[in-house]
Amino acid sequence: MERSIELRASALQSLLATDPAAKTQGVAAMARAHAAGLASVDTQAVLSAGGAIPGRPARPELVPPRLVGRRSMATVEGRAMLIHALAHIEFNAVNLALDALWRFPGMPQAYYTDWLRVAHEEAIHFTMLGEHLATLGYRYGDFPGHDSLWEMVEKTRGDVLARMALVPRTLEARGLDAIPPLRAKLAQAGDMAAAKILDRLLRDEVGHVEIGNRWYCHLCALQGLEPASTYDELTLRYKAPVLKGPFNVEARRQAGFTDAELARYT
Repeated sequence: MERSIELRASALQSLLATDPAAKTQGVAAMARAHAAGLASVDTQAVLSAGGAIPGRPARPELVPPRLVGRRSMATVEGRAMLIHALAHIEFNAVNLALDALWRFPGMPQAYYTDWLRVAHEEAIHFTMLGEHLATLGYRYGDFPGHDSLWEMVEKTRGDVLARMALVPRTLEARGLDAIPPLRAKLAQAGDMAAAKILDRLLRDEVGHVEIGNRWYCHLCALQGLEPASTYDELTLRYKAPVLKGPFNVEARRQAGFTDAELARYT
């Protein structure tokens, strides 16, 4: 029988977990409790981590992006390296969703349940990719990974507006552009199981970016800020990556980017 939990404290507990299985199981338990009506949200609590954030396993080794390695689709190892890189992104995405959930007090309750949804779906993605990696003879941690996604999470830890602007609607939105060509490469290599996983990822990631867009616009409206110029200012202040095409315009539109904003990119 599921017990009653408080979501933000539970998110912090899962974020601190170093074992990937324990982390994903913790997220699944949170989602079950919420679905069963057994989860509350203390929107005003000011929580303290009391441990290293995020909790990570000893492997993979974290290296600069240029040292992650080339991925040839002509070999099983090359495909495994790509699947591993995607699994690493999803593992980081679980952590960033949990961090968005626990870290920022004073948001509407729907903000926290939105980020629980993101954490749960990212955990499912990580599990799917890990299971597929195992069919290729590898497991998570067998190849190095990089930490560029989490670096922006760390930079924006004191500003929920910057977090929404620069993580979901900047870094995660790049996944909307990157997934279709990666899916095509895997399909061309004959790995249709991986291609189907990427179909699921793209569908869910549109929703995750939409959540970031929606809360970014909510915060801009609350603070009397113009979204486009504020985004430009935050990008400069936090040294966020400059957006470069080609862009998946249709997916970005579904994720809440306006036509005026998309016109700036294309």
